[in-house]
Amino acid sequence: MWALWALPLLCGVSLAALPAKPENISCSFYYKKNFTCTWSPEQEVDRTRYTVRRTYLNGKASDTCTSSSEEGASCSFRSSITIPDNYTIQVEARNADGAVESDVTHWYLDTVVRIEPPTIISVQPVPGINRMLQIRWKRPELAPASSDLKYSLRFRTANSDRWVEVNFEGEQYENQTYDLPELQPFTEYVVVLQCVAAESQFWSGWSPEKRGTTAEEAPLGLDLWRVLGPVREDGRRPVKLLWKKARGTPVLERTLGYRIWYFPENNANLTETVNTSRQQLDLLLDDKAYRVSAVSYNSLGQCPAATLRVPAADEKASPCIEAVQTGLTQDQLVVTWQSSAPDVDTWMVEWFPEWDAEPSALCWESVSGSRNLTIQQDALTPFWCYNISVVPVLQDRVGEPYSVQAYVKEGAPSAGPVTKVENIGVGSVTVTWREIPKRQRNGFISNYTIFYRAEGGRELSKTVNASVLQSDLESLARMTSYTVRVMASTSAGGTNGTRISFKTLSMSVREICIIASLVGGGLLLLAALTTAYGLKRPNKLQRLCCPEVPNPAESSIAMWRGDDPKSVLSPKDMDDSVSSEEDRILKPCSAPRDLVDKLVVNFENFLEEVPTEASGQGQASLPGGEKNEYVTAPYRLCGGPGDSPPGRAQSACPRRPEGSGPAQGGEEGLPTLYLKNSVTTRELLVTEKLPDQTKREI
Repeated sequence: MWALWALPLLCGVSLAALPAKPENISCSFYYKKNFTCTWSPEQEVDRTRYTVRRTYLNGKASDTCTSSSEEGASCSFRSSITIPDNYTIQVEARNADGAVESDVTHWYLDTVVRIEPPTIISVQPVPGINRMLQIRWKRPELAPASSDLKYSLRFRTANSDRWVEVNFEGEQYENQTYDLPELQPFTEYVVVLQCVAAESQFWSGWSPEKRGTTAEEAPLGLDLWRVLGPVREDGRRPVKLLWKKARGTPVLERTLGYRIWYFPENNANLTETVNTSRQQLDLLLDDKAYRVSAVSYNSLGQCPAATLRVPAADEKASPCIEAVQTGLTQDQLVVTWQSSAPDVDTWMVEWFPEWDAEPSALCWESVSGSRNLTIQQDALTPFWCYNISVVPVLQDRVGEPYSVQAYVKEGAPSAGPVTKVENIGVGSVTVTWREIPKRQRNGFISNYTIFYRAEGGRELSKTVNASVLQSDLESLARMTSYTVRVMASTSAGGTNGTRISFKTLSMSVREICIIASLVGGGLLLLAALTTAYGLKRPNKLQRLCCPEVPNPAESSIAMWRGDDPKSVLSPKDMDDSVSSEEDRILKPCSAPRDLVDKLVVNFENFLEEVPTEASGQGQASLPGGEKNEYVTAPYRLCGGPGDSPPGRAQSACPRRPEGSGPAQGGEEGLPTLYLKNSVTTRELLVTEKLPDQTKREI
């Protein structure tokens, strides 16, 4: 292997690269200056020296010029330049490793001659001829005297970027002129000029710009339009007249004023004329049709009159526009429309911001011979919604307008929709929101997106159309807190609205109604069963609902002996004590002075002495449902409970012990128990023949 590496050294061959062969040789003859040639490549890796050999005078003479790669791939001959002549050019490139020569090229000087651009002296209007400019320039000094020159003239208006080019052949005079006809009156133009020798292929550079203005004329014309207001109560209506310079009018056109005259369509004798310097006029006309004309004037005359017809208030316009479309093209709003009326020759296109209906904000343009209009973007405000209307005009008749809305540029809304929730249920809720004000929309709303999230859960979303302002959220969790927000979107982006929270219910209204219905139905069924049972067994139901009240007259308390409630009088004892029916009659007797004190007993102590069973028997049902208190009466019944018929008064007599004195321990005899609150007992104690001290109720 080492032998292969040593072979180039043994053969004396270097591995360094030779310079690239010069190619694409191009030569130009700068008249009376030099003859310059260029080639490629323009740069070399290693330092390279170039030698250009020139052969001229039909091969009788030759010379060279040199340059290096640092100076660039070009070389100029500045002496011994003869014209006309043919040159032979060959370029040699040499570096430390060797030299390479280019192909031989031939050049005819007349075809490669370059001259300087002409010098424009003036651009002025031609006296007595309107709409014309005369350009005067000087022939280039370094141009072959024997060569004819060709010229190229470019011009444009001062406020335009579009050039118009005119080519023509000049003369060999030093000062030359050229007239530009059919220009706009009183308009400033910009002019540049270049030239070339008749046989050469190289044009000179452009001359410096020169400006000139055409002569002033009378105004070109006006475009006239109107804005109709509603009819007032007195039958009159406001009409605002608007006018501006006709399309194509020179920018520099000067106007001293405007003259407007109008009259009823059926009576030209009522013509009224108004002079003004403004571009609008407010009129107050009746409901009839009117003819209106307007002209502008200056010191040179006036323009042709622009006319229009104001329709009558009750006149109906006929529709003839089928559709209107808008679109953006290179930062321009293009309005196109289709119409079924081929005889319409003029269209009025008007536009204004949707939230500003004042005529002062109205922009309008007259279109003839076309069914489209391009509105420059700088005439519209981004993010504003514009109402665009196209109105057909056939001679002096105006058709029904066709309107659409458009944005020259859309953006995300400035604010989101205001949101609220309604109809909160167990697993659903209704989310509603208000429309965003038009000034904050910044574009056409394409859709709304509802974002909702349960507490501690992931966020869900639902999208609806722009025409929908509410949406129902289903399949929500019971008794769960949620947050919800609504995002409004345009083609440029979306903006979130207010974020609100709500909590679903534990029971729905339907569930509450079902439970209430079941409970109510159960109660109704129970009432029905109770009623049926009462009808079947009325006695049991009566005792259950209305228990019997014990009758104190039938109570066994009357048969208790003395102070011992357990000792009850037997029927035999009762018979012994009552011997006859007369004894049962209550007889008057003297009552002791301490009768009242003896009748008042301690009810609580008495209850301790009375057994439970006897107490229950004594409190048998009494009419009136009163609670009875039992006391010891100083008198007893002389007869048994069954000895006298019901309703008769029973006699009572005092029972005293056999001894003459009072009983020991305060006992005066065997007392008779009586009901304190019993009306029957009271009748037994109170009679008309009792002493006065016994007549009061106890």
